[in-house]
Amino acid sequence: MEIGVRQSVMMDNEAAAVDNECEQEVGFLKVRGLKAPDPEVPAKARRRRFSAQYKKRILDEADGCKDVPGAIGALLRREGLYSSHLTTWRKQRERGELDGLRPKKRGRKAKPINPLAVKVRELEAENRRLQKKLKKAEMIIGFQKRLSEMLGIPLDRKGSDETC
Repeated sequence: MEIGVRQSVMMDNEAAAVDNECEQEVGFLKVRGLKAPDPEVPAKARRRRFSAQYKKRILDEADGCKDVPGAIGALLRREGLYSSHLTTWRKQRERGELDGLRPKKRGRKAKPINPLAVKVRELEAENRRLQKKLKKAEMIIGFQKRLSEMLGIPLDRKGSDETC
């Protein structure tokens, strides 16, 4: 049964290879080769996400390739990676084996709520309310002073200013 499965897989791969091949006539020669890749760009590119196991495996392979010249470049080409991936993953590994290799959550970070911020906001609102009340009281007192001067009613300045 394995032979039949293997043959069907091979036939599918061969069919895909045949679909990708083309034959062109150049003068009197027939040139057979691969079709040019489709130049159409996908509408929205997808960000690649690498698992912690994959990062660890690649880092282990890269660490093993340090003695052989060109081996890291071959590894990166084979895997479709950039050298910046290795640099970033190594830094993450140094910070913490498990935490550094987990993919980070993207987007804005939630701001921690300061417990004193609510109290400060309440006190500022109360301060504004009391300042408005004080302004009204000072306006009323100023009006009463002008009214008493117009009517000729003497005000006792000693008692009113010092008691408050």
